Amino acid sequence: MFGKETYIQRRAELKKLVNSGIIILFGNNEAPYNYPANAYAPMRQDSSFLYYFGQHRDGLVGVIDIDNDEEWLFGDDIDVEDIVWMGFTPTVSDLAAEVGITKTAPMKELATLLSPLTSHRQIHFLPPYRFDTKIQIMDLLGIHPSQQKEKGSLTLIKAVVKMRSTKEPQEIEAIERACEVGYKMHTTAQQLIRPGVTERYIGGQVDGIARSLAQGVSFATIFTQHGEIMHGSPSDAKLEEGRLALCDAGCELDDYCSDHTRTMPVSGKFTQRQLEIYSIVEECHDYVLNVAKPGVKYMDVHFAVCRLMSERLKELGLMKGDVDEAVKAGAHAMFLPHGLGHMMGMDVHDMEGLEQIHVGFNEETPPNLEQFGTNCLRMGRRLEEGFVVTDEPGIYFIPALIDDWRAKGHCKEFINYEKLETYKDFGGIRIEDDLLITKDGCRFLGESRIPYHPKEIQQ
Repeated sequence: MFGKETYIQRRAELKKLVNSGIIILFGNNEAPYNYPANAYAPMRQDSSFLYYFGQHRDGLVGVIDIDNDEEWLFGDDIDVEDIVWMGFTPTVSDLAAEVGITKTAPMKELATLLSPLTSHRQIHFLPPYRFDTKIQIMDLLGIHPSQQKEKGSLTLIKAVVKMRSTKEPQEIEAIERACEVGYKMHTTAQQLIRPGVTERYIGGQVDGIARSLAQGVSFATIFTQHGEIMHGSPSDAKLEEGRLALCDAGCELDDYCSDHTRTMPVSGKFTQRQLEIYSIVEECHDYVLNVAKPGVKYMDVHFAVCRLMSERLKELGLMKGDVDEAVKAGAHAMFLPHGLGHMMGMDVHDMEGLEQIHVGFNEETPPNLEQFGTNCLRMGRRLEEGFVVTDEPGIYFIPALIDDWRAKGHCKEFINYEKLETYKDFGGIRIEDDLLITKDGCRFLGESRIPYHPKEIQQ
């Protein structure tokens, strides 16, 4: 939680951007694990509520009446039975005062406030993603959950995206701290990787560091020998000699996230074939550091990386033909089926719940939702100072995708399927870091750099 003035200023700016009406920002409630009293812990507050109202307690709703210049925090004070089990919790009025709000009321009075206003005032709310919030909106505003996405306020979405996209100095400092814990997570994994150790053991050690030094992981840790699976969860499989182990993990600290990926040889040394592919990913990863800067579209950086990757794969005989035409046809997506990166901040995929079409794209740079690979590009818009984006190129050899494309003859003029067939047992490689767009260029976040150059990670 930042100082009171941060939240006062943020709400004031939000009122200017939205201009009129009533803004409702719903905090999250505890989510039952398998019965009501056994909740997922700790509770994770909604990021936009946290951004403007700063409080982590469950069962809160913030209301901003722009036209009457009033701000409310709604919630129920806990009783003595709650205190017995959970300890002391400040009153809702105390929580409100901490973030510069003077008006509070019990949750039951929220409907009383809104009921006479819904017919002649615009009510702004963000697209809900939890079912209890959807039911609450239906009770308050009479909008069925199936219609809430389209009935939500685009004006509010754009205002929140505009504000949260550009990180304040204190937010950047928080991400830096999260990256330092991320460094410990990944270097621990690197030290443990050796034949015979299970994926689950290393994944658990990584998670334990996030729980010990931060609020926890920023997303479910990916640790797998099957790097060709984008979201491969740790299994009971033992690491095998000659394989590659991919670790994609991050933490959440002070409400901000880190997100890094490293790929290591299980035996401690790359084979020649592994090193050839790894070096391409390494070159693509480092290339971004030289070209990403304010005014450049991240979509252009993505396709520049795709061309560089395709050129290098052509040199290895895995691709062929004109590189520009190959990328235009989407042939590179055989090897890189996802985008170069995404926004990052309070959410590891920052604001993705507000829809990526509004977060990573705009009228100037609309998304391409039709082409395989490109349809998974999460960030394409023009970069601005203060943006934090991930830089995560990868090369993957996905047997099912190889078989599918080959059977269809898809991009056969650009892909050497005969040679590609011999890579079906390869797996995948990804290298990922968190990138801050600065005044004149960019830099990686985190004072400590997680090793990734071959000379640093080979034993």
